[in-house]
Amino acid sequence: MVFPPGSGARSIWLTAASLSVLSSAAWAQTPPPARSVPAAPASDKKSADTEVKGVTVTAPSAQTFQSTIDRRSYGLGRDLQATTGSIADALRGVPSVQVDVQGNVSLRGDSNVTIMIDGKPSGMFRGENRGQMLQQIPASQFERVEVMTNPSAAFSPEGTAGIINLITKQNRGVGLTGSLRGNLGSEGRRNASVSIAHNSKTLTVSGDVGQRLDKVKGSIADRRSRFDPASGRYADSDQDIGFAAVIKSRNARTGVDYDLDRQTRISGELRYNDSVQDATSGSAYAGLDPFGAPVSRYQRRGQSQVKRSTNGASGDLRRKFTGEEHEFTLHLGREQTRDRQLSHSLTQIQLPATSPYFEDIRVGDVLNQTRLKAEYKRPMPHDGKLVTGYELQIDENDYDNSGARGPVGGVSVVVASLTNRFAYDQTVQAVYATYNQPLGKVTVMPGLRLEQTNVDTNQITSGLKDSNDYLRLYPSFHLQYRLDEAQQVNASYSRRIQRPVAQDLNPYRIYQDPYTYKQGNPRLRPQVTDSFEVAYQRRQNYNYYLATLYWREARDGVTDVIRDLGGGVLLTSRENLAKSRSGGLELVANARLTPKLSYTISGNGAWNEISASDLGFAATRSAWTVSGYAALNVTATPKDLLQISGFAIGKRLTPQGYREPTGMLNIGYRHKFNERLSGVITVQDALNTFGDTLVIDTLALKERRDMELNLRGVYIGLTWGFGGQGPANARRPREPAFDFGNTTPGVGL
Repeated sequence: MVFPPGSGARSIWLTAASLSVLSSAAWAQTPPPARSVPAAPASDKKSADTEVKGVTVTAPSAQTFQSTIDRRSYGLGRDLQATTGSIADALRGVPSVQVDVQGNVSLRGDSNVTIMIDGKPSGMFRGENRGQMLQQIPASQFERVEVMTNPSAAFSPEGTAGIINLITKQNRGVGLTGSLRGNLGSEGRRNASVSIAHNSKTLTVSGDVGQRLDKVKGSIADRRSRFDPASGRYADSDQDIGFAAVIKSRNARTGVDYDLDRQTRISGELRYNDSVQDATSGSAYAGLDPFGAPVSRYQRRGQSQVKRSTNGASGDLRRKFTGEEHEFTLHLGREQTRDRQLSHSLTQIQLPATSPYFEDIRVGDVLNQTRLKAEYKRPMPHDGKLVTGYELQIDENDYDNSGARGPVGGVSVVVASLTNRFAYDQTVQAVYATYNQPLGKVTVMPGLRLEQTNVDTNQITSGLKDSNDYLRLYPSFHLQYRLDEAQQVNASYSRRIQRPVAQDLNPYRIYQDPYTYKQGNPRLRPQVTDSFEVAYQRRQNYNYYLATLYWREARDGVTDVIRDLGGGVLLTSRENLAKSRSGGLELVANARLTPKLSYTISGNGAWNEISASDLGFAATRSAWTVSGYAALNVTATPKDLLQISGFAIGKRLTPQGYREPTGMLNIGYRHKFNERLSGVITVQDALNTFGDTLVIDTLALKERRDMELNLRGVYIGLTWGFGGQGPANARRPREPAFDFGNTTPGVGL
């Protein structure tokens, strides 16, 4: 393993020490051969390896639900939008989760979310373009979504809102199994995927490939009023933008699990995802002085291409010992994410009259991410369980942006405001422990995580270097009280952190258009949040009901701040808030009204207060918001399912204003021709209501920015499954990436 320059010296000591302790303790527990406890037959392994310890009922409802002391899991099998749409479409139907028009995900209104695949973080879900990737990865790859709003200390504290873990589908049949899926949509949209696996007693080889083509068009209307201190009046400006894009994406994955013996399994996986967006756009800008006289006007046309690709490889070792849930695991992964944006634009300035000019801009970003994790679990007296581990993550970012400008028909010249290079390296090391102890009807699980973070930034173009190193503790505590077999109450506390992303720290002022600039801040501090929750859960036959009260206290939140540079030019920068508070009540109900009619409904009423005194605002600002999701499922016949679903996102507070409410209505129908072949028709955004409106309301600047995005579409698809014949005990099942056995039993549905 090769560490990047500058990180090895401060990493190796803790790596070696931690692995030595973990591995020594683990392998010391290996029983002598003569005393080995025989492994259970393959038919019994499933309960030992993968079963959720608790009551699990597969209900003919919109979602298969499971919960434990620290997480909730929602199946995607009955969500028809997940059949033809992206994972962003599927997440809109998961309680606690909101996804905006650009694919940006938030949990209970907080966008600082860590997104994982099979329990592992991915670089493709970081940075400014992660929403685009979520809108391109097919939801059909995933079986369920795990939501942890208060994760335990066994997980990284990154993401103040919590963790969303996407669990990929596993082919569980015997021998050769697989599925083919294809969907055709309106306006030329289409997607297709193939999944295949070969399973035996000791070996599983699996893979899947897919591709997707989407078309998007929309418009932006931006109305600004800037206060002019000299006249005491406001100067108005209007900008109208129209755009259209074609987005193509591909994904591929292959994995292998091999059992060396009944106690030892090795696994390996390769992943690849890419997307290419080709877009055209046109804009018109007009500005007035404080007395209403025209002072500026221009038109701008352009073409752009945005590419993002992620490739990664990982390997895992799992060694089981005597006793239930007694094991040592080791994971090593390496991933690279590349972003590249090329744009060519022509600008014609009519007022003041100047010659037209063109601009060629290239934006490049490479993120290399290395992750090492070692974890040891062992049973303790009185049904307790100890989990200890060490985790190392190294992020290496390199931004290389360049731009040139020149007259039409002439030679271009490199422009300093369009050209800069920025490097960012971050190393995070952690040791952690959690202890799960049942005490009759009560189960407690305290946890503690110690993290050392080292951040180095280098604005190469400006010659500005900076660093930020800190050592911090992150405690967690979970409690579960089982009232009876159907009811339980959970309470939890977790300290979370949100570190600024690399581009947030880049101090170079970056040109976007003649009246818009963007700039990072190398002195940003990470946001720290203390999160508290109390939840009640009830199961009644196939129905479940959830109620959660939550409260968050945060400091140093990172937010956008827009400033007027004069002459109609605006600068968007990143700053730390003084503090913020939020709290609310979340309700979820999933029930069958009749044997043929079921529903899922969730709602979140939240209060948010922002104090931005360090940004020049004298008082705190607060607001209430209500968001929700609902789905009605009609099983007309055993082969026919009709689903009507929709969601609404309420008004959201920002330091300088707010975002207006939005929502979407979806319709789906599925028919099973037989047990292997089914057809689906879905309608997305049937009422064409989904959009985004940002309002800024300060003394210096008043702005309204309306984005309308045409997402309405109709899809027709077919899914065919094959293989899977043979005795049920012919192979060992693959363990899920997140083992629900890690925590105390819960009520599952």
